[in-house]
Amino acid sequence: MSEVPVMNRKNGVDVSIVIDHYEQGDYVKTAIASALAQAGPRCEVVVVDDGSRDGSREVIERYGTAVVPVWKENGGQASALNAGFAASRGEVVLFLDADDALLPDAAERALACFDSPDVVKVHWPMNVIDESGAPTGETIPGGVLPEGDRRDALIEAGPTTEIAPPTSGNAWSRRFLERVLPIPEDVYRTSADKHLLEVAPFCGELRRVDEPLSLYRRHGAGSQVSRSVEERLANELRYYACYVEVIEKRLAEEGIRADRDRWVLNSWWHRQAAALEDLAALPHAESPLVLVEEAAWGAGTVAGRTVLPFLERDGAFWGSPPDDATAIAELERMRNAGAAGIAFVWSTFWWLDHYRGFREHLESRYARTCASDRVLAFDLTRGPEGSRG
Repeated sequence: MSEVPVMNRKNGVDVSIVIDHYEQGDYVKTAIASALAQAGPRCEVVVVDDGSRDGSREVIERYGTAVVPVWKENGGQASALNAGFAASRGEVVLFLDADDALLPDAAERALACFDSPDVVKVHWPMNVIDESGAPTGETIPGGVLPEGDRRDALIEAGPTTEIAPPTSGNAWSRRFLERVLPIPEDVYRTSADKHLLEVAPFCGELRRVDEPLSLYRRHGAGSQVSRSVEERLANELRYYACYVEVIEKRLAEEGIRADRDRWVLNSWWHRQAAALEDLAALPHAESPLVLVEEAAWGAGTVAGRTVLPFLERDGAFWGSPPDDATAIAELERMRNAGAAGIAFVWSTFWWLDHYRGFREHLESRYARTCASDRVLAFDLTRGPEGSRG
């Protein structure tokens, strides 16, 4: 059971920063310090410990009355966010993962963007740091974040069709959270932010801050990289079913019928599921397959076969090739080392226009084995007419 303090929400708190924490003792001090250092608005810092057993309680207790602690049995991220929200009082709520951190003006700048009761979320890009806290030079997510009223576009296209930052790159209106919480705890032991990220644009307006306001820590602990593509996809499809059900109900309340069949056609996750079927049907299942997917899927085993990233160094993705000559040379090196095929997933089809010489090399020397709207593949053991490649 959660130990949640009884509070009067109407006590002048502008922003509640809710830190969800589970055995991140090495990082939670940085997260708390960044929350307490916020300039400008009246903030409270709620720290939810989701049943940690690593001594984190002692770390959190050292802050005394500077933070509002919530101690609970382990139940997963959704349960931590739900408990933290119940303990919060701010009209704006910012969920901060314990391994991330805020920049000093994050709360102030986010709060200023809630300039209308129709605004449900403010979001911003995040600077990436490594395990030690050193900047990597990367910013996530890539691309320009959406802004304004996105409802009409998303009613047409469906969820998962626009980019959003992860948990610590968003601030939420209390009015919105009161409508959609609690997040289903049996579904989202992890990735609870996805529920809010996908539902919010169907419920109101978004605001964007163009400059990073928080830090995203990239490290091995808690990573899903060790899971297979199929395992991760199964989770994403489960999440999809959950938030789509919520979205459909919200739209139905307004007399709007959701076209789930059309949405599925635009869904990244359903497209990936169909692409896995295409990959599983390719020949030479016993031999390595060069998979061009720019580290979005992960190396290892995909669709029951060994896949190699492209470009590749020591089994890891090395980035896009600088030119056609490099791409051709690397492909031939991998072919000579035993790779029997190369496949492009739909998100990398642009390669075929950008690297024209590479495309001509493939089409003139190797047989095409798949040409769906999800996968384009070539057999590196056969020429276009069936001759040896």
